[in-house]
Amino acid sequence: MPYHYSDPEDAQHPTALPDVEIFDSTAILADVTQTEWYTGPGFYYAFGFPGCLWDSEPIGPYATAEEALQDAREDKDPYTSELDTEGSQSC
Repeated sequence: MPYHYSDPEDAQHPTALPDVEIFDSTAILADVTQTEWYTGPGFYYAFGFPGCLWDSEPIGPYATAEEALQDAREDKDPYTSELDTEGSQSC
C-alpha cells in the first residue's frame, strides 16, 4: 500500500514523511467487508504516517488510485477527524 505526500512540495524536505496511504479495497476485500467506512470496491485513501495508525477514516471508493490521491490533496483539513480531534500529526 503506497504512501504519498498530501502536499507534493513536502517531498523536497529531507525530514518530511509521506502522509497519505492509497489502497485498493478489492485486494483486501475479505478483510474490509465488516467495517463502517467500506462502501464498495475501489481505491480509498486515509491520512496517516508510515508505521502509524491512520489519522482519518478511509475515504472512497474511487475508480483509480490517481483519483483518490487527487482528492486527498484537495482535502482542506486532512488531520481533523473523529479519531484525532486535537489535530495531532503524530503516532
